[in-house]
Amino acid sequence: MPAQTSTVSERLAPFGTTIFAEMTALAIEHGAVNLSQGFPDFDGPAFIREAAARAMQEGHNQYAPLPGVPVLREAIAGWRERTTGDRPDAGAEITVTSGCTEALAASMLGLVNPGDEVVLFEPFYDSYLACVRMAGATPRVVTLRPPAPDAPHDAPFTFDPEELRAAFGPRTKAVLVNTPHNPTGKVFTRDELAQIAALCAQHDAIAISDEVYERLVYDGAEHVSIATFPGMRERTVVCSSVGKTFSYTGWKVGWAIAPERLTAGVRAAHQFLTFAVPTPLQHGVAAALREDEGEASVRDLVEHYTNARDFLLGVLREAGLRAFTPQGSYFILADHAPLNLGDDVQFCRTLTAEQRVAAIPPSAFYANKEHGRSLARFAFCKRMETLHEAARRLAALHSR
Repeated sequence: MPAQTSTVSERLAPFGTTIFAEMTALAIEHGAVNLSQGFPDFDGPAFIREAAARAMQEGHNQYAPLPGVPVLREAIAGWRERTTGDRPDAGAEITVTSGCTEALAASMLGLVNPGDEVVLFEPFYDSYLACVRMAGATPRVVTLRPPAPDAPHDAPFTFDPEELRAAFGPRTKAVLVNTPHNPTGKVFTRDELAQIAALCAQHDAIAISDEVYERLVYDGAEHVSIATFPGMRERTVVCSSVGKTFSYTGWKVGWAIAPERLTAGVRAAHQFLTFAVPTPLQHGVAAALREDEGEASVRDLVEHYTNARDFLLGVLREAGLRAFTPQGSYFILADHAPLNLGDDVQFCRTLTAEQRVAAIPPSAFYANKEHGRSLARFAFCKRMETLHEAARRLAALHSR
């Protein structure tokens, strides 16, 4: 019997290996400062780990209920009420998942049918397109475009309202919104979200809202959940997690908040994806969300990230890149075209091998790869010592 060249399914074969794995391997090979993958190089607050350890000692070590342990679902409900004024029903409207990524996948697989269309904003977190394809749906892509060359550094990425309207049609089942946005750092405005909400109502579509960076906003930017708009609570799945806000990305504890009729679809998929999330970690996350110490740690983290962002922006601009100021998240997109070092993949490989600083080539985040060819994504969720070392290495770029 002849050997097959690949056993990967036709739906997933086009996506290949995730760019994060490729660039991290390259960073390790060259001993590079890794500003490619979005995880901190420091631990989150100790009281969260201690709460998880206590849960282990107290015997919370078996399977959790499918929707999550009650104490965590109540803590998520309280967290949501404090941030939006609306308290979801902890029993019927909250599902604990293996990170925000599983919440997104379960929403897509549980609520979208083959032949449906899903509206996406590019650039996008690379799992979005794969989730749409795994659900058998067709993506309809709207492009977030960078500021004009003569615009100020803090001008946001924007979309064309006509392009957005054209993306919706009779087969539209869902729109996937990510704010604050990875990788652009854009925080969608109330007016932009109102446009999306109006189209959802017009076409009877649901919104899947990735709000994993909800607390990481800067310079007075305001995160607004699309679920808070009139008529949107009943047609929105809000996905988030503890990883970004409390610097525990490796715990992979997230959640989906949705009205009961949508939660049914999320849980139908969740039961066959992971079924349950590690029980003691859920208890640790509950402590993070319900205690005043958690709020204080978030304020401290935002202060640190503001300083880290501003420092790295200065470093990148001094090195000759056009770096766009993010309003939220912990990523910076920068235009490397002035350096004439090839497309995004070539630039990031050269940067990793020669300057020994790793970044992500953002063409992986675009349906139309050409839109990302002159860009690179840098993560600033690092200790200042790490960023200073990256600055020392990047200084050589300016003299190339």
